Amino acid sequence: MVKKKQSSYNLFRFFCVYVCKESKQLNLKTSFTESELINQVQNNNRAAQKQLFDQFSPIMLSTCRQYIKDLHNAEDVMLCAFMKVFQNINQYRNDGSFEGWIRKIMIRESLSFLRSKKELNFIEDASQSVLSVVSDSYEISNDYQKLIDDLPKGCRYIFVLSVIEGYKHQKIAEMLNISVGTSKSQLAYAKKLLKQQIELIR
Repeated sequence: MVKKKQSSYNLFRFFCVYVCKESKQLNLKTSFTESELINQVQNNNRAAQKQLFDQFSPIMLSTCRQYIKDLHNAEDVMLCAFMKVFQNINQYRNDGSFEGWIRKIMIRESLSFLRSKKELNFIEDASQSVLSVVSDSYEISNDYQKLIDDLPKGCRYIFVLSVIEGYKHQKIAEMLNISVGTSKSQLAYAKKLLKQQIELIR
């Protein structure tokens, strides 16, 4: 099963490399500025699709991994999301960061995957005693990524959406179909757990 998932990722990359070689043989341009890249992907230019994938796949895989621990599942979700990027590229209106637009698709696809696996479970607890445990500010360091990965699933998703992705509680509540109070309490719970773990390793 693992080999099959690995092959889907490698097959997509092989396709991209093949397209690049094909475009070079036809003397087509294979390096684009961002505005050119968007325009060419909208026109189904295969070389542009490869450049987009190569340019953004590392950071987008990291985005998917924030929600999906298993690397192979994260790769599959990322590939599905990139297909949606290609299919919906005409919906991008240059009214914000192109990378941010792609990231939103990755997040939606990741949450959809988790929802299909019934992993979006949250405890309704908006008590003020929980909410006041930690402040609203929190600094992320790469050294603490393992601690974030080890958080309980529900509060980890909300922590990532709020602290790393910057979503407001109202938007998180809409995305996950939960109450604003649940979003706030789960974030506070995640921060409390992280604070405890950080104090243990210092």
